[in-house]
Amino acid sequence: MSNYKKNDMPTLLVTGGAGFIGANFVIQVRNSKWANIVNLDKLTYASNLQNLAKLQDDPNYYFIRGDINNSELVSYLLEEYQPDALINFAAETHVDSSIISPRNFIHTNVVGTFELLEASKAYWQKLTSPRKEKFRFLHISTDEVYGSLSSTDPGFREDTPYAPNSPYSASKAAADHLVRSYYHTYNLPTLTTNCSNNYGPMQFPEKLIPLTILNALNGKSLPIYGDGRNIRDWLYVKDHCDAICLVLIEGCTGETYNICGINEQTNLVVVEKICAILDELAPQDNFQYSSLITFIKDRPGHDHRYAIDCSKISRNLGWKPKENFDSGLLKTVQWYLNNSAWVDSVCTGTYQSWIKQNYGTR
Repeated sequence: MSNYKKNDMPTLLVTGGAGFIGANFVIQVRNSKWANIVNLDKLTYASNLQNLAKLQDDPNYYFIRGDINNSELVSYLLEEYQPDALINFAAETHVDSSIISPRNFIHTNVVGTFELLEASKAYWQKLTSPRKEKFRFLHISTDEVYGSLSSTDPGFREDTPYAPNSPYSASKAAADHLVRSYYHTYNLPTLTTNCSNNYGPMQFPEKLIPLTILNALNGKSLPIYGDGRNIRDWLYVKDHCDAICLVLIEGCTGETYNICGINEQTNLVVVEKICAILDELAPQDNFQYSSLITFIKDRPGHDHRYAIDCSKISRNLGWKPKENFDSGLLKTVQWYLNNSAWVDSVCTGTYQSWIKQNYGTR
């Protein structure tokens, strides 16, 4: 049994809260002292408890290591901590890894979401008013479920038909459908958010921006798939966390909200911008970081463009991103330069194995 004592703040059960987006969310919530946090995380390779070290002595933060597929554990946590909402960040997220090992993505993203829904439904059905009316199940998803766009297509809307093109996006699409079904079948008060590419502090260096920063600082090649013209919308993680809080508090149950940074960039431009920032912040004599750019064989099924129309959350909830891409990217590069101890802690044998597996033969 825990030493948890209910106070006047709401309590959130967060899954995957030691990962990139989850950790940023947990820290923002606790910094604002808006809610108690119960964090359930399996601590896979991309999770890092060092992300949450500042909360070590926080009496209103609780960490439990465990798997969302452990239905008994999830049910216990719901009964023990009596949360007012469950927010599901837990997911396998990297497209390249899903191409190599799709089974892990089905297990975590599809079956894991199902187990959370089942446990939440059983818990919610036993709640009495007004707590039953206030409970929310918020599922964090991705724009990749919508498929790919041409350069001239309008951005994805919440009613855009799903057309996932990778095992990762297919697993997230399946999870989204399960969440929708539990709202319509059981009236479980669910919410879903679909976000564009996140970037910012504490992102595991498998994704483009942190990989580029760290490779550049170490004089390694900067791998870019294909011709580098694939386009993504980039959302600063703290803007994303603000939007999640707003959806949780004011969103209408059963609804989906698209969240974006309104910052479309080609992969090549992203890498070039990082190189230019490093030339200013970490200059080396007679050297430009852009000289490290290397084009590698494109990955299978590489979607050309993602773009989101986030007018619904702007119109209905009054949210818009605070950071443009240049300001957010500068803050991100500066964070990695200022946090070498964090970088050293994640650049372990596991990380090196991942790099070799995904980039070593391309």
